[in-house]
Amino acid sequence: MGLRLAFFGTPDAAVPSLERLADAGHDIALVITQPDRPKGRGYEPAPSPVKRAALARGLPVSEPLKIRQPEFIDTLRGLGLEVMVVVAYGKIIPQAIIDIPPLGIVNVHFSLLPAYRGAAPVEWAIANGETRTGVTTMRIDAGLDTGDILLQREVEIGPEETAAELSRRLAPMGADLLLETLEELRTGAVTPRPQDHSRATYAPMLTKEDGRIDWSWPALKIHHRVRGFQPWPGAYCLFRGRLLHIWRTRPTPETVSGPPGTLHPQRRRLLVACGEDTALELMELQLEGRKRLPVEAFLAGQRVVEGERLEPAPLPG
Repeated sequence: MGLRLAFFGTPDAAVPSLERLADAGHDIALVITQPDRPKGRGYEPAPSPVKRAALARGLPVSEPLKIRQPEFIDTLRGLGLEVMVVVAYGKIIPQAIIDIPPLGIVNVHFSLLPAYRGAAPVEWAIANGETRTGVTTMRIDAGLDTGDILLQREVEIGPEETAAELSRRLAPMGADLLLETLEELRTGAVTPRPQDHSRATYAPMLTKEDGRIDWSWPALKIHHRVRGFQPWPGAYCLFRGRLLHIWRTRPTPETVSGPPGTLHPQRRRLLVACGEDTALELMELQLEGRKRLPVEAFLAGQRVVEGERLEPAPLPG
């Protein structure tokens, strides 16, 4: 027996949850998502992935600029909802909305809470070198990802896995866990458990500056940030005064000479000196205004000279 619910979500990671809810026969009274945003070269307004998925299934969609508006809250109150679901919506849910559904609001969060509360849990888990993460369903309260835990599933993070790849893997896992959670809420089988707030860590919203590479960092730290900050803000520096995005790297036990940032081209390989006498192999690069290239093609086009330096990019803004 399906529950009558409202769904809050915006990006690709939320789409599997919406689709699984619909396929399972839940009564989705309203889908709430962020308003269309300018996108592409023409900056034409583009719908969110959740909006596209909802319209494809004929579901009603709302795109409020402010969810605290009394008119919007009254609309939710009038829907006869039993529960609400939030998956990467992008805004804090106010108490006036939290109080509406009798079964509360279930949030799918892509970390093992209380670890990595906040807007970018997948990205920061990889950037910080974590080897395991998972998905948590929790009951939303007035704090930032502080509500009681309902269910959790744990997974390993692949040693070369990027944030984009891990997100694609966690999204369907979150959808499965959401369906299980709603069934246990409906039957009363789930026992919410408070988080241990003393163990909380945070995953703040990413900024452009987070992608700046400091070559004085050890190679493994840089490697994790290259993996973690995809697709945005990426990992970048300056090469011959131009912005260089680094998309794929590989730590190497080899030692190289020179201060951090010094380049050492080899046949079909490119090593860079990093902090603490470590080195990183650069595998896929993109010079400003050019295509992403494997390192062999980059070396053929740029003719990198032994001892050239990569420099930190200027601060954004």
